[in-house]
Amino acid sequence: MTDLGALRAGLQKAVRGEVAFDATARALNTMDASNYRRVPLGVVSPRDADDVAAALSVCREHGVPVVPRGGGTSIAGQATGTGVVLDFTRHMNRIVSLDPGARTAVVQPGVVLDRLQDAAAPHGLRFGPDPSTHSRCTLGGMIGNNSCGSHSVAWGTTADSVRELSVVTGDGAAVRLGQDWAGAPDGLRTLVEGELARLRTGFPDLPRRISGYALDALLPEKGADVARSFCGSEGTLGVLTEAVVRLVEAPRARALAVLAYPDESAAAEAAAGLLPHGPLTVEGMAADLVRADAGLPRGGAWLFVETGGADAGEARARADTIVRAADVVDSLVVTDPAGQRALWRLREDASGTATRMPDGSEAWPGWEDCAVPPARLGPYLRDFRALLTAHGLRGTPYGHFGDGCIHVRIDFDLMTGDGIGRFRRFSEELAEVVVSHGGSLSGEHGDGQARAELLPKMYGAEMVALFERVKGVWDPDDLLNPGMLVRPHRLDENLRFAVLPREPVDVAFGYPADGGDFSAAVRRCVGVAKCRTPVGGSGASGDVMCPSFRVTGEEEHSTRGRARLLHEMLAGEVVTDGWRSTEVRDALDLCLSCKGCRSDCPVGVDMATYKAEFLHHHYEGRRRPAAHYAMGWLPLWLGLVARTRTAAVVNFLAGVGPLAAVAKRVGGIAAERGIPAVARETFSRWWSRRFRARVRGFVRDRKRGVRRPFPGFGAGAGSGGEVVVLWPDTFTEHLSPAVGRAAVDVLEAAGLMVLLPPTKVMRFTPVGAALSNGPIGDGVTNGPIGFGAFLPRRRHRVCCGLTYVSTGQLDRARTVMRRTLDLMEPYLEMGTPVVVLEPSCAAALRTDLPELLHDDPRAARLAAAVTTFAEALERHAPHWTPPRVDRPAVGQTHCHQHAVLGDGADRRLREAAGLTGALAGGCCGLAGNFGFEKGHYEVSAACAEEQLLPAVREAADGAVVLADGFSCRTQLEQLAGRRGRHLAEVLAEGLEGLEGRDGG
Repeated sequence: MTDLGALRAGLQKAVRGEVAFDATARALNTMDASNYRRVPLGVVSPRDADDVAAALSVCREHGVPVVPRGGGTSIAGQATGTGVVLDFTRHMNRIVSLDPGARTAVVQPGVVLDRLQDAAAPHGLRFGPDPSTHSRCTLGGMIGNNSCGSHSVAWGTTADSVRELSVVTGDGAAVRLGQDWAGAPDGLRTLVEGELARLRTGFPDLPRRISGYALDALLPEKGADVARSFCGSEGTLGVLTEAVVRLVEAPRARALAVLAYPDESAAAEAAAGLLPHGPLTVEGMAADLVRADAGLPRGGAWLFVETGGADAGEARARADTIVRAADVVDSLVVTDPAGQRALWRLREDASGTATRMPDGSEAWPGWEDCAVPPARLGPYLRDFRALLTAHGLRGTPYGHFGDGCIHVRIDFDLMTGDGIGRFRRFSEELAEVVVSHGGSLSGEHGDGQARAELLPKMYGAEMVALFERVKGVWDPDDLLNPGMLVRPHRLDENLRFAVLPREPVDVAFGYPADGGDFSAAVRRCVGVAKCRTPVGGSGASGDVMCPSFRVTGEEEHSTRGRARLLHEMLAGEVVTDGWRSTEVRDALDLCLSCKGCRSDCPVGVDMATYKAEFLHHHYEGRRRPAAHYAMGWLPLWLGLVARTRTAAVVNFLAGVGPLAAVAKRVGGIAAERGIPAVARETFSRWWSRRFRARVRGFVRDRKRGVRRPFPGFGAGAGSGGEVVVLWPDTFTEHLSPAVGRAAVDVLEAAGLMVLLPPTKVMRFTPVGAALSNGPIGDGVTNGPIGFGAFLPRRRHRVCCGLTYVSTGQLDRARTVMRRTLDLMEPYLEMGTPVVVLEPSCAAALRTDLPELLHDDPRAARLAAAVTTFAEALERHAPHWTPPRVDRPAVGQTHCHQHAVLGDGADRRLREAAGLTGALAGGCCGLAGNFGFEKGHYEVSAACAEEQLLPAVREAADGAVVLADGFSCRTQLEQLAGRRGRHLAEVLAEGLEGLEGRDGG
């Protein structure tokens, strides 16, 4: 039995980096991107090679295994272990040097691939291999797995790009691996020279042979390359501390030919025939993984064939040549870099999207990356499909068709004994099919635990025994990643699902996409770790996820890290306090509830919802943090100010420094934050005043004999246009009513009749309908007239419940939402569109409302009625032309708009108004209550500094700063001193300009 206290103390004494044995650190490292789970004893983040050697020495003394880990995106389980995990991403993550003349770079194992690509790009160079996880996978992990990526048909595998490796072996020796036996441990050369015949004949000849140890690289005719043979050893032979890698010349221009075929078999048959044309990629995917609106040419499967050239014309010409040579149903050649990136994202996200079948059921890795000779890919796929059918399984192949390497997620049932038995039988039979086609069990991601048990089917018992002898030479104590590659764990052991509860957990949200099962929702995270894309990483610019990770760089602040902690909370082994867990609470504390993961995560993890669910249970029956009352109850407090008409007093007191400081301290608000001013006149009060003025004008006109429709009565009255309900959200109502006034001006100018929601519950009856053609919409009565219209009832304001949801006060949120549905029922009966100006409130109505009130059919009807400001104009006033503003625009797409609502209509409206320029991605960092809460200010400001504030500072003179969200406008004002405006305000000003010109 390991003495954990002594082990921890020994590591803390010997290692200068961090040593963590707490529940959070262990829980974050129980899984990678595979089906497997192992609980480590602790995690060490070494600062340098000396720290690595010291950690190995202590672990060897205590008989504790060591697992090197980079980005944790391994598919076969090799980045998990029961001993000490070495995390290289925290400190050993530097590019030591880059020599453009020699086309080499010296890197540490924790360097993320995209950082190397960014450093090489100014010199016209790049690292050849590029897995789809390039924005977060590390060079150490790529070397450990011998990763490849989409460009392997041009530049090969990682092993092809390695020159020298610095390694600490299992017995503590620091060696430099290279050609001519450089760095080889004692006994390796003798062992190999005694097996030359076996090594010359025992390895299949194919570009993606990754399985087993690459012992054939040690043959004399191949230069006895110890560094190359080390690649793909999955951390079982030594621990990498530094690498010299080769760079290649990047094409100056690229074109992407998208070739459409009837089905995947036809695409697979065609792939090998394209290789003589020298493409950079030949990637395949089928329609199962592609949205109908993805913009691909018509077909059932596609090959993504990239070409390069000295200029755009040459790249295009090569792509056209390939199109002419291919027998396709349809084709498309894309030369625009942005268009190419959008298409490549479809392919790169497949590792996540493939985890859900078209009917929503789960699919898993396990047979993720078999490879066969490219010419055999078509027949292999047919046999593979037949085997799936025989076992009653489904999967969607995609991947590197030009190299004969197929990725697939299969709907294995890994929750029951029968399902796991089928998983094993299928695995054994598929291994035989792969070998019968001359293939490799692994073509990219390594063997790990998923396939190592089956290596005898591919290599035979004697070659596998040789692998074991080689492991013994490098690591005689079996210290390094035991159970992988040699003497492996069984492929159906240590499955990560085994520890989860078998019965659904009692929860508040409906989780409709997961069958109401919170465990299934948490299982969505398969570990592909797109949420770990760092600041400035490729693919980060247009995404929101995950703002807190981009600031802190800590795994626990990534979407994946939080999902792992929730998984362990449900398991109850490492995180033992269930919903009361402080580990989960602390990790979720820096979640901004931006909902970015809902759209940016390839598998649709929705951490904002999970956070609200957790907080609901965590604080059930207990006192909450002060900020939950101060800001969670914001609609209540602001409503009280409005009813008592004390806005001026509140604003005055908020401007008195000592009083404001006390209020912020009591309310749990960050001291650095200013308290936003409350409007003296609410939006609804302005609306009522305006309505009364219109009534008076109507009466005067009638007295004069002028006959016109009464303003506010009946569908289409007054303006003659379609009726829409304008939602007076809390922020528009109390804090920025100018936005509401501007929206009314624009909507009415577009010919729409604008009404407000009722403030009293009115039942829309046929009698009421006979007395009125529709709602009054005066901001006071605001309900359809009926026999009960004038009975005394308490007035209420509609509310989306956002502030209650984001603070996990879900019982209160449901009460507010049900009252809102009662108020809105007449409009729901009439099918009236509901225009919501605040993106976060619109997103809450679209998603949180139906998911929290999943038992009330009215919730889905209201969610379906919600439109954004731009959507309302596009759908209900399609012939209206907005005023020309003709100015550059800068700002940021609201994170909830990006994640839930979409911004297509907004982009088209801006373009029609002459507002030029694209808005930044990311999150403003304020995110409702998050940036106001004590302890969040620094993270909040850093989030704004990622994209929003630099974009605003660099904006051209005269640029319009657009910010539809109140949080975004507040963040801009408080951090940059700039006034952001809602698009409605900008268009309303344009209307005023038109009136001025017309009047002149």
